[in-house]
Amino acid sequence: MTMSARNLDVQANQVTAHQALRFDGVTCTFASNEGAGQTYTAVRDVNLTVRDGEFLSVVGPTGCGKSTLLNVAAGLIRPSVGTLSVFGKNLSQGLNKDASYLFQADALMPWKTAEDNVAAGLLFHGKPKAEALETAREWLVRVGLDGHGKKYPHQMSGGMRKRASMAQALALNPRILLMDEPFSALDIQTRHLMEDELLQLWSADRKSVVFVTHDLEEAISLSDRVVVLSAGPGTHPIAEFEIDLERPREVSEIRMTQRFLQLHSAIWEVLRGEVLKSYARTRS
Repeated sequence: MTMSARNLDVQANQVTAHQALRFDGVTCTFASNEGAGQTYTAVRDVNLTVRDGEFLSVVGPTGCGKSTLLNVAAGLIRPSVGTLSVFGKNLSQGLNKDASYLFQADALMPWKTAEDNVAAGLLFHGKPKAEALETAREWLVRVGLDGHGKKYPHQMSGGMRKRASMAQALALNPRILLMDEPFSALDIQTRHLMEDELLQLWSADRKSVVFVTHDLEEAISLSDRVVVLSAGPGTHPIAEFEIDLERPREVSEIRMTQRFLQLHSAIWEVLRGEVLKSYARTRS
């Protein structure tokens, strides 16, 4: 190998090291309920890179495959075609051990207290019980649930349960955080508080975040970059926007700025067309 070839390899490795996730030609096709042998394509020909330390939001009309992409990133779904790389290594089988997943619905076990729920993942990964509980208590403090560790999920409000779920995901210290409309069930005031708290937690160590949402304002407020998916079936990214709003941010204040309104207008111009296409297909 020549010196120049070796230098190119080093440069390629440096680029790969800055990529938390890389979707290369990812297509996911599933069996359809419409009849034997019928299939449908949830996502098609997705080429997308998530940079190390980046907060990336994915938006698109209902049924465009946003959650499918998250499931591929988590290792819960294998692509029918294409590959997923995690920090430069192909994820060919098994779960993505570098990622934690925060679902839309609460993933708390109702028979366990908040601190036991947060500690559960740590225990599963082999942490001693005393150490796992100590880490759980520390994270409950960090998410604003100091003094609530002995409560069961039914004794907590929706916002408190969501904080506990965030602690549960972050206690594992993942390099990648996957979030599927985590705040959609909250009232608007609690939602803004949770968005601000998420940004504060994220700014401490800048994990790579893939955030799926139907709320364009939320996507712009939180993100470094917003990717728009085309209308299903068979969807792929059609546009991406760098969000050049200053950090740190407070979501309720940033949405009043001129630059936010400009970004919202530009992204909605693309997204609106895909939403109309999706709506037309559901009526046909």
